[in-house]
Amino acid sequence: MRFTYAEAMTDPSFYLPLARAAEAAGYTSMSVADSLAYPRESDSTYPYTADGNREFLEDKAFIETFTLIAAMGAVTSTLRFTPFVLKLPVRPPVLVAKQATSIACLTGGRLGLGVGVSPWREDFQVMGVPWERRGKRMDEAIDIVRGLAGGDYFEFHGEFFDIPAIKLCPAPAEPIPILVGGHSEPALRRAAVRGDGWMHGGGPDDLDELLARLHRIREAEGKAGEPFEVHVISPDAYTPDGVKRLEDKGVTDVIVGFRMPYAKGPDTQPLEKKIANLERFAETVIAKVTG
Repeated sequence: MRFTYAEAMTDPSFYLPLARAAEAAGYTSMSVADSLAYPRESDSTYPYTADGNREFLEDKAFIETFTLIAAMGAVTSTLRFTPFVLKLPVRPPVLVAKQATSIACLTGGRLGLGVGVSPWREDFQVMGVPWERRGKRMDEAIDIVRGLAGGDYFEFHGEFFDIPAIKLCPAPAEPIPILVGGHSEPALRRAAVRGDGWMHGGGPDDLDELLARLHRIREAEGKAGEPFEVHVISPDAYTPDGVKRLEDKGVTDVIVGFRMPYAKGPDTQPLEKKIANLERFAETVIAKVTG
């Protein structure tokens, strides 16, 4: 089992010391949230809270995802970074491929590229991208990022993107794992068929049912024997026995945080408290699980 430390919507000056502290405490990864903008007016709902309210996002600081990973990567040497999740279909996939390969090269391959379809119609609007057929656009973008990250000439001719044969340099020594987020049937299928792993978003959906659906899809697609990362948020992640139960269900990575991220208003938890919390978990859970 691997352990991912989650912190978001906090004082931007906290991230570098938190990354150093998480690495020193024995965490495998640190998740990095992605948010482009907060609209004044919106009918969109957030899929991972019980009431769908998104007001907790207003006035929260979000450093651009790849920028933050580069900064934290520069002050660490083993910690992996997993966007949770990058809103891929609103972005140009060639640019994302360039950013991801650059990060992977600079950090020695310490990137697991978590991607998802944004639930916010406004993200598509402000980026000049149609909301309609966003799932198909997402599929094409994944294929393009994966193809360009390989380092050879790659071309793509699809419904949304038409890319001549091009090559990105430098390219990482190892493939960048693409981890697909989402709880819908298309998202689970996308993770199973196109992804190297799945990222659970937490919220009210039943985790066991989601894992069972994911397993059925992978079995049906002949993917069951292939390596596959499963990143989850669960109360079981906070005890050694609970971690063992998750491991028995096929979970490879647990995501843990130590405050309620959906609260309105600024994060008032001081840096020292955050570091104490992550270190306490490392002592009581990570050390006992990893031996």
